[in-house]
Amino acid sequence: MRCCFMPGVAFVPALLVAWSSAAFIVPYVVAVLAGHVDPFVPYISDTGTKPPESGIFCFMINISSILGVATMCIRSLVIEKQNESSRFISSTCNILSLCIGLLGCVGMAIVASFQELSVTSVHDVGALVAFGSGVVYITLQSIISYKSCPQWNTYRMCHIRMAISLISCIAVIPSILY
Repeated sequence: MRCCFMPGVAFVPALLVAWSSAAFIVPYVVAVLAGHVDPFVPYISDTGTKPPESGIFCFMINISSILGVATMCIRSLVIEKQNESSRFISSTCNILSLCIGLLGCVGMAIVASFQELSVTSVHDVGALVAFGSGVVYITLQSIISYKSCPQWNTYRMCHIRMAISLISCIAVIPSILY
């Protein structure tokens, strides 16, 4: 049996959310306390440009990237297994979604490793890849969820996922433009 159906792997997505939240909050608090950023809504990257918060930001975002890879691989394996019995999507769509998601994780690692003020162009490309791929991944996962209804998902959950996708699409536009 595949590892995605072993008891206990459900903690990985929860750990991803908790760790990623901490990865944004901890450097922010350190940056504010050090007087490196204005406490009123700084850019995420601004909270990771100067030591010591830059090291904390880099470390924590890289761990988030690894947890993202693990979560996406587990999700892909779950979809693959569910698809064996009900054939609701092509395996190519599942693999494409996984590849786009993994690309987003690489973008996150680039953002973390190349600080905004040090290598701006590389940082910005990484952010574009991370946010752009993330939005496409979320949207593809929402579509996959709808295709798997009602056997593997409820329509309510699909609507929630699609709402998150829509909000993400709307939010990424200003990020790209500005």
